[in-house]
Amino acid sequence: IMYHQVTPGKARMLVKSFLEKGDPLFEYLMGAMVENDMIPQVWDFPRFSMEKRLVMEKCGRVDPEDIQDYVANGGYSALVKTLQSSPEAIIGEIKEAGLRGRGGAGFPTGIKWELAAKAESTEKTVICNADEGDPGAYMDRTILESNPHQVLEGIAIGAYAVGAQKAIVYVRAEYPLAVKMVTRAINQAEEAGLLGENILGSSLDLSVEVFQGSGAFVCGEETALIQSIQGNRGMPTYRPPFPVQKGLWGQPTMINNVKTFATIPVLVAHGAEQYRETGTEKSPGTAIFSVVGNVLHAGLVEIPMGVDLRTLIFDTCGGVPDKKTFKAVQIGGPSGGCLPADFLDTPIDFDSLTEAGAMMGSGGMVVMDEDTCMVDVARYFLDFTQKESCGKCTFCRVGTHHLLEILVRITKGEGREGDLEILETLSEDIKAGSLCGLGKTAPNPVLTSLRYFKDEYEAHIKEKRCPARMCRALTAYYIDLEKCARGCDACVGCCPVEAIFTTQNRKKGVDQTLCVKCGECVTACPPEYDAVRKVSPPDLAPIVERPLGIDAPVK
Repeated sequence: IMYHQVTPGKARMLVKSFLEKGDPLFEYLMGAMVENDMIPQVWDFPRFSMEKRLVMEKCGRVDPEDIQDYVANGGYSALVKTLQSSPEAIIGEIKEAGLRGRGGAGFPTGIKWELAAKAESTEKTVICNADEGDPGAYMDRTILESNPHQVLEGIAIGAYAVGAQKAIVYVRAEYPLAVKMVTRAINQAEEAGLLGENILGSSLDLSVEVFQGSGAFVCGEETALIQSIQGNRGMPTYRPPFPVQKGLWGQPTMINNVKTFATIPVLVAHGAEQYRETGTEKSPGTAIFSVVGNVLHAGLVEIPMGVDLRTLIFDTCGGVPDKKTFKAVQIGGPSGGCLPADFLDTPIDFDSLTEAGAMMGSGGMVVMDEDTCMVDVARYFLDFTQKESCGKCTFCRVGTHHLLEILVRITKGEGREGDLEILETLSEDIKAGSLCGLGKTAPNPVLTSLRYFKDEYEAHIKEKRCPARMCRALTAYYIDLEKCARGCDACVGCCPVEAIFTTQNRKKGVDQTLCVKCGECVTACPPEYDAVRKVSPPDLAPIVERPLGIDAPVK
């Protein structure tokens, strides 16, 4: 059974009730995890019924700390099947299935494995890239925390296919639970003979270790990741040679994402033909997204490739709350593109999203409503990628800095004629001149917001107005005196800078020179009055003179 909205206090109550009274407290129940005659299954709810869990099927159903539980639920059966086949047959199965890398680029996994297998070396390495650094993304971390053995099984299958004897799970140190679970899973698999020497009596030898990264976003790029493991600064290197040709310590190295490795056991167990039954012709299988932002049911969602954005956002995740209007969705992490409502019918697959100006990326998805300023969104994501630039490329290091400076000026109402043209041409130059994927995709939020929301940029520059009323320098608060209850001083008492004052006839005013635009007065004003107004541009706010004898507070 599964409970919902479990707080630490509720967790203590549930455990105590179970252990002492045998009472499962059905009133807090969300649903059952397995079929029964009493309680509806969780999977029958609208939130889950539209999902198709292939990769995450066992997440939440098996004990991540118990290898026997994973084995009892079919775990490592794909590895057994693999060891009874030839490496060429396994690679052929992956190619036939059409699996594309789930790290973001969508490169065909079978081709990458084939290149690694053909590389001449006796010291090949497999690396699982779990350096998930996107803000709001937690797909890889969740899989490692809830079902690490499935990832290890995929790694072992990959090592057998390409002829590697060593594997590394690269996971950032900020995810201590993931590190703990993977480390324990490795130890258990070694004790069970599923890792180590002569796995299951075969000729496969494989040692797996965990490497904890230091949290640099750029280390998600495979050549920067390799530099990090070698003890160098996490900076990308030129390609070719590609890692499958010359990677870790100069030897052939095959790198795949957590979700890719977690897909492998499912694919091998059921075969390429059955795997292709889900998804589209060019993008078979499922996609896992972390849906966050202005959406009713945020969280991880695994859906078949080809499902459109409207179905995912509105049918699966409940749409935009509080009866507000959907405005845009940003897909692909901090360097993904922003798509407006006109693109809600776009299929979710590698090619369709790229054509629309977004990208699959690692699977981050941010839903935005009518109160979102698209100029500020571009500034926010560019601020992240600019700070995470390793500094190797001038285009990325200096170019993103100039982009950010322009965006900050625009959000402050200091935009100038020609800024939009500079943003566009500079963004294209950065994409063309950067070495790695971080620099090549960093301008995407700027370019897509310019393409689809150019009117907002123009309003900021020409009218000094933020249509969403989110940019503080371009907004102002005032009290609607026709709605204000003059005996209520809620707004006066909550203002942290004493910008709100009361006149002699109990009217309220806002000293715009003191107001920090925190919005506390909006929250404090009783809903039956709803007297606080937020406007843009700021000069729309009526001026109320502070009475003589009532001095403004000293800053």
